[in-house]
Amino acid sequence: QVQLVESGGGLVQAGGSLRLSCAASGRTFSSYAMGWFRQAPGKEREFVAAIGRINTYYADSVKGRFTISRDNAKNTVYLQMNSLKPEDTAVYYCAADFSVSPFTLRLSRSYAYWGQGTQVTVSS
Repeated sequence: QVQLVESGGGLVQAGGSLRLSCAASGRTFSSYAMGWFRQAPGKEREFVAAIGRINTYYADSVKGRFTISRDNAKNTVYLQMNSLKPEDTAVYYCAADFSVSPFTLRLSRSYAYWGQGTQVTVSS
């Protein structure tokens, strides 16, 4: 079992920055693929970013603005969000799974473990 706890959400003006954190339980954190997804009101959950042991992956909508990273010593994955836009407003979820193919890591169903979500609101 893996438990995930997100933090760092909040209200920010357009153009601002936030850093989300996701703390994971378990002793094999470094072996897990970690992902960030988001869900805006009335919309489906969508892929934001993912990180394997080394490689990172981004949705086109956030590429160049968001950076995903991980600190295996702290069992934590981060999402640095810069140049935020009102359309980035959503609940952001952290996800983890032991085995995720690069071909399927953009799919929410590829991840078995999820956090409770943290709200990000970007005002115009």
